[in-house]
Amino acid sequence: MFEPSQWSEARYGMPVADQILINRHYVVGYSYYYRQTKWALEIVDRGMVDVERSENFRSDFRIPELFRVDKAQYEGSGFDRGHLVASANQNEEELQDSETFLLSNMCPQERGFNRGVWKRLEAAVRTLNNLEDVYEVYVISGPIFDFDLVIETIETSDNSPIKLPVPHLFFKSVLAERKSGALHMWSFVMPHESSRKSLDKFLVPTTHIEVMVGIHLWDRLTGSKIRQEKSNIRTMWEH
Repeated sequence: MFEPSQWSEARYGMPVADQILINRHYVVGYSYYYRQTKWALEIVDRGMVDVERSENFRSDFRIPELFRVDKAQYEGSGFDRGHLVASANQNEEELQDSETFLLSNMCPQERGFNRGVWKRLEAAVRTLNNLEDVYEVYVISGPIFDFDLVIETIETSDNSPIKLPVPHLFFKSVLAERKSGALHMWSFVMPHESSRKSLDKFLVPTTHIEVMVGIHLWDRLTGSKIRQEKSNIRTMWEH
């Protein structure tokens, strides 16, 4: 049985999933039903020596073949293989960067979204991580499916029975541990589309994501202050 306290990334909580994939520098909760990451949890790296991106996209053979997505599902689809744990967040060593290119860390993302507003949010999180009074930043990201809408799927040309559904939205919940010991939380929900809006327009209460996705976030944190933090929208940091 998995005990979240074994991994530093999960010291403040780890949602459930069909399969938990423990990597060297981040943890993934994988969904067999959606054939993609349900959530990905990381501590943003402070090393930032900026090794070259490996671009080593590859299947994760820890996942049973029946539920696994391979590169063939993405080829010719028009969708990016969108990182949930960003390569730029884990680039102190080549192996660390390469690990983020496992397809278990990917969801199909529209190019304008992946390389636009989602990338801006990733960069803003790194800015938060580099603030003088911040000790560590924990991030959990994942897809959201709206069952009131038609779900688009990606199908391969090799007659594979596996269909890869395209998320309608994406979420990112950010937990910053200050050097004072204080914990501050910001959560975002973004429609899966290009946007020029400022990032603070996507802020939502953390409880909003929990209801939408059906998961507990930061569940090892308890008490009235945490309940208030999860229910409110904190003013965004400068980025």
